[in-house]
Amino acid sequence: MGELVFDCIDSRAERYAAAPILTLVLRVAETTGAQVGAIGLRCQMRIQPVRRTYDEGEAERLNDLFGTPDRWGDTLKPLQFATVSALVPAFRNSIEIELPVPCSYDLEVASTRYFDALAGGDVPLLLLFSGTVFLQGPAGMQVEQVPWHKECNYRLPVRVWRETMDYHFPNSAWLRLHRDTLAALARFKSERTLATWEETLQVLLAEAGEVVR
Repeated sequence: MGELVFDCIDSRAERYAAAPILTLVLRVAETTGAQVGAIGLRCQMRIQPVRRTYDEGEAERLNDLFGTPDRWGDTLKPLQFATVSALVPAFRNSIEIELPVPCSYDLEVASTRYFDALAGGDVPLLLLFSGTVFLQGPAGMQVEQVPWHKECNYRLPVRVWRETMDYHFPNSAWLRLHRDTLAALARFKSERTLATWEETLQVLLAEAGEVVR
């Protein structure tokens, strides 16, 4: 039986990816001295909101997700971030691998809204591992499953997520609309002879008494 230990040791934004991707660097160790032939690894990532503090502005922006702070004792539940797979090559003792994590800027996704609400600091992540391990044993190849209890914690800097988004959506955000809503906005834009969608929304906000800062 092999014994695996997982740690997340670094993260970075991928500048030249075709879509928003951040990369986590994992260290995988086998502590019994066995030769690992390969690992078909799966990693589920969960955000643990209860494991950090929030300033007043962040609390206001998180209201849609968790309600007012007086309810947070009941509402600060884990959020699903991503599930990704990777093939870990052969190694003995330990190896470091890169784990690309696709990111969405759809603000209807709970994890994206959470990231977007934070002014700085870190995002507490729990990484849960599963998969298949191929070990080189004295009698040949042995196949084992990664135990379900294998996990590690990592504090992802908010700046890494923001850099990931800024490479693809600099100083902007993505908003999905129903086609009927978009058609109505288009009619309003045309009737007012407005040049851009941003100007259209600014006019609507101004008429509603909202000031765009």
